[in-house]
Amino acid sequence: MLDLSKDIHSLTDFKRKTGTLVKRLRKTGHPLVLTVNGRAELVVQDARSYQKLLDWMERIETIAGVRRGLEEMEAGKGRPAKEVLEDMRRKYKIPRDR
Repeated sequence: MLDLSKDIHSLTDFKRKTGTLVKRLRKTGHPLVLTVNGRAELVVQDARSYQKLLDWMERIETIAGVRRGLEEMEAGKGRPAKEVLEDMRRKYKIPRDR
């Protein structure tokens, strides 16, 4: 979580204190907001926290896709799995199991 009292720095301050601020990034996992002329311009984050964010986003996108699929199914859209699998067998010339 971003701590507004500690996690907003000017880009100039970040350049001067890079080592200290990178240590803080690693320790807290909180991103830093860097400002230029008093306006937020950049967000800096350690790699582990960024990967965690990417993993969460992938989960959220997957859940949203499943929800869309369920909503479409409930709305009567889509086709039965047996029908789709039979079409794939024909299209790709996959032999039936005996």
